[in-house]
Amino acid sequence: MSSKLSEPYRLVVSNQKGGVGKSTIALNTAGALANRGNDVLLIDLDPQGYLTSGTGFDDLYTDEGVKQYNAFKDPSEHDVADLVHAHEEFDVLPANIDMFNLEQELVSMMQGRKRLQMLLEDVTDYDFIVVDCPPSLGLLTDNALLACGNLLIPAEAEDTSIRALDLLFKQVDSLEANFSEASINEQALVVSNVDYPLDGEQRGMLEWFEDQFGEYIPVFEIRNRAAIKRAWNNGRSIFGFDEECDMEDELDQIAAHFEAVARGEDE
Repeated sequence: MSSKLSEPYRLVVSNQKGGVGKSTIALNTAGALANRGNDVLLIDLDPQGYLTSGTGFDDLYTDEGVKQYNAFKDPSEHDVADLVHAHEEFDVLPANIDMFNLEQELVSMMQGRKRLQMLLEDVTDYDFIVVDCPPSLGLLTDNALLACGNLLIPAEAEDTSIRALDLLFKQVDSLEANFSEASINEQALVVSNVDYPLDGEQRGMLEWFEDQFGEYIPVFEIRNRAAIKRAWNNGRSIFGFDEECDMEDELDQIAAHFEAVARGEDE
């Protein structure tokens, strides 16, 4: 990046359908942004802690002490800087096992859908904040959508994605209808785990994604690569892993797109 942003650009990675490469896309998008010189905070909002594991912080998932769970319960009493952990590529706010209780507890909390927004209010030390959601449309995902407002959608090239995207967009519409100040915008779609040669279903779905979204947001394609999995197993994005991968260029284009959006240069 040629210059720092005046305030963090918040990006939520969400699709309630499991197995779409959501956490892998979140990790590698954060890695691509950091590789371009940005200061990045990566937040694992999934109680399963899959992204926490993918960044090499398995031990923190069950560690005792003050964690993200506590910060959600009382955002005004916790500083995000005290909860993040330094990674060689970016900072990480890991998930912890206690977060399985949050979905139910948030129902009875005042402003239960705005706890993440409250927690991030004074976080200004980053260019980008990337939030990985649970594979569900519960209150934690609502928190991320309302706190970030910018949506990156991971999907797979199979027809079950159509129903999943329809449900996601209905959830976004519901949040905007119930929170007058909310503005949640789809900014990009990433089709993950694409295998070549394409079968008929994958070819048809790639065409469908382009037809449905290509006129107003970019559609990126990440092919299934063992190097990306090996990087994950070593707690890094492909940019922090010492192995070349032909998907680096596509991931770099994703990062470049969000830099342009963050600066208002995407029009």
